[in-house]
Order: sequence, then structure tokens, then C-alpha cells
Amino acid sequence: MVLTRAAPTQEAKVSFTKELIPLFRRSCMGCHQPAKAKGGLDLTTYTALLKGGKHAPALVPKDAKVSRLIKEISGEEPSMPEEGEPLTTVEVALVSRWITEGAIDDTPPGGFVHRLAAPPVYPALPAISALAWSPQGTVLAVAGWHEVILYSGASNTILARLVGDSPRIESIAFSPDGTRLAVAGGAPSEYGEVQIWDTTNYKCLQSIKTTADVVFGVSWSPNSQRVAIGCADKMARVFSVADGVEIMKCDNHIDWVFATAWSQDGARLVTASRDRALKLIDVASGHLVDDVNRQGDPLISLARHPTENLVVCGNTTGSPRVYRMEPRGGRLAEGDDKENSFVRELQRLPGALQTLAWSGDGRWIAAGSSGAAVWVFNAADGGRKVSLKWTGGPVFAVAFQPSGEVLAVGGSDGKIRFFDFAKDKLLREMDGVPLTGAAVSPTR
Repeated sequence: MVLTRAAPTQEAKVSFTKELIPLFRRSCMGCHQPAKAKGGLDLTTYTALLKGGKHAPALVPKDAKVSRLIKEISGEEPSMPEEGEPLTTVEVALVSRWITEGAIDDTPPGGFVHRLAAPPVYPALPAISALAWSPQGTVLAVAGWHEVILYSGASNTILARLVGDSPRIESIAFSPDGTRLAVAGGAPSEYGEVQIWDTTNYKCLQSIKTTADVVFGVSWSPNSQRVAIGCADKMARVFSVADGVEIMKCDNHIDWVFATAWSQDGARLVTASRDRALKLIDVASGHLVDDVNRQGDPLISLARHPTENLVVCGNTTGSPRVYRMEPRGGRLAEGDDKENSFVRELQRLPGALQTLAWSGDGRWIAAGSSGAAVWVFNAADGGRKVSLKWTGGPVFAVAFQPSGEVLAVGGSDGKIRFFDFAKDKLLREMDGVPLTGAAVSPTR
């Protein structure tokens, strides 16, 4: 018998998208992405990496030894990353091998796409990141993974599952006329997306890709023709719903923008940011009118009065504060509030104030916190009406049904609980998503 030796298998080439992008995202993109391209270097895409930074090209294909990127991440005391653990010798060797192989780009045509072929299957309940009632109070929209689920407001019946590109959904809002639903989210460190859905036939009308990270705080203009979002690149943006064109961009914040709210006439926009500022922006020009508040703690939530130019904002220390959507006026000393914009501060909740909602009649303000608290305040005098008996852990979403005294609450345990807040009574609860993963018609 003649023995033959099997031919050695050829080692697969290093994948830029599957191996290097996750590595860069973990260790490098904190300082090297569009919102913070230190040294002019952006590592979020192949094109940006190949372009290099301010001082030199980041790499020379097929020559790892002279590539600046390898010099920065290797050695006994590598200069990159500046913070956190350096790359391991195995990881450096992986980057080096990719360059030696020719620095091949295997990014899919059209960029990264996460679209699912069917509604997701849930092995466990995900946290509820956002809730929204239709203006008529007949439909409740619930943020899931890759989708928004529409439920009949009178039961647990699923009307539709709106499956889109974005794996992460941060914010949802019905248009004032109720005919469309705006969804803000994206894929972390890859893209932000705004989806516009028709609520009558459940078709996606627009998929607006923007920025290199997830987007937040979607809100509708009063005429239902424009939507505003906050972005991780410190911008506030406004898009035309009809064609998806960006019609305004404001860069007056110095940190992530988490929420937006329109004035009653649609001429101005209030934005809330982690930089601690509420800013009033002229939509037509994109210019800053003035700060609305004094700077205190980072702002992470916002809600507007249904019929007046009033907003309530929430910060990382749990303090809801009510402001008029007016210029603060002048540069005030730290700790001061201009009387024409500041209205009142409500009682502080335990934990960061993750979510706020104003009731349809303007009488009540609901607040939910990471400290597992759900409180309802009297908007007229700021007094606390009730602290609901909540057992679902950190709270991420609250939404008043437009008519009546029902408050929907969602949090970390993945369940939605409906309260008659006037009576401090739990009416019912349900899973936020279907654990069976069964498709429901119609599904888009």
C-alpha cells in the first residue's frame, strides 16, 4: 500500500470586516471615528483607514514593516491605544498579516447591512428601550431587536412587526396625524438610521442612513413633514420625511445629543445633550438661538408639553426640571437660572432619569429611572401624585395613553405593565416581544 501525504490546506486570508473591524471597535474607535478622529485617523471604514491620518498613511499594502499602524500598536510600550489594554501579540500579528496579504477590503457592496430575512426569534425577553402610543390611543408601538412591534391598545394582539435594518432601536414616535411612525436607532459604531413607516399598510417609506453610530431622540415637526434626531457625533439633524434629505445640521453641542423637541410652530428645536446643555436652535438656519438652561448634570431624556412650549428634561442624577422653550438670556453665573426659561424642579428620583412623558392633556408628567422608580407628577405645581408599585428593574420607557389615565411602562425585565396611575393600580402586564418568534401577518 502506498501512503500519500495530503496537500497542506491554505490558510484563509484575514477578513477586514469579520476580524479587524470588531478588534478596532473594541480598542481603537473610541478615539478614531468620525466624531473624534484623533490625529485625523478614522478606523470605522476601509476607505477611511486607507486614507490615513494627518501625518502619514496608516498602512502600506503588502508591507507591514513600514506601515505606521503596526508601529503604533506593537512593541513593549505601544502608543496605541492610549487608554485601555494594548493589543495582544496575536492581535498585532493578525493586523500585520492582513496588511502583508494586501490589505484586502471585503466590505459588502453598499456597506454593512443587518437586515433580517424574517422577524427575529427571541429566546428571552430583551429590555424595552422605547414605547409610543398612536395619537388615537388605539395602537402601542414597542421597540424590539431589529423591529418595532405594533400591538392593539385594547389587548395583547400583534397588528404588525416592522422589521428594518437597525439591530438597535433607541426611539420611536408617531407623527401628529398618526399616519406614520418614525424609528431612530442603528448599528453601534457602524451607522445610524431613521426609518419612516406607513401605519396603514406597514410599509417602510424611508430608510435614512446617517453618521457612523446609533441615533437618538426622534421627534416630529407639528406639520408631520420633518423629523429631528440627536446623534453621537454631537450633532442635531433634521430630515425631510418626503425624500429623506437632510435639511438642517447643528453642531453647537460638545457631546452626544440624546433628545429633541419641536416648538409649537415648528420654527425652533430644543436639544438635550450629555454635555449638560439644553439648546434652542433655529431650524431654518441651523444656528443656535441660546442655551435654555444653566449647565448642571448630563442630560439624557426630554419630553414636551402637548400644547405649550414647555419641556421637561432629565439628568443622570434623577432630577426632572421644567423649562420654557425660550432663550435663557445672557451668560449667567454657575448655579443661576434665568426666570424667563426655568419653571421648576421636581422631586429627585433614585438613579438616572432614563425616560419622561407628558400626558395628552398636559396635566401629568411621568418619569422613570435606572433606580427602578416610576413616579407621576402634577405638572401644574410639580407635586408628586404617585410612586407606582414597579417591580421590573431599571425603567427605560414610559408612555401615557392619549385619553384616560393609563400609563404604559417598560424596563429591563422585558415586560410592559399598564397602570391606572390615578388609582395606583396595575391593570395588566404582557411580554414586550413574542418569545415564540412566530411571524404575524402583515409582516414587513
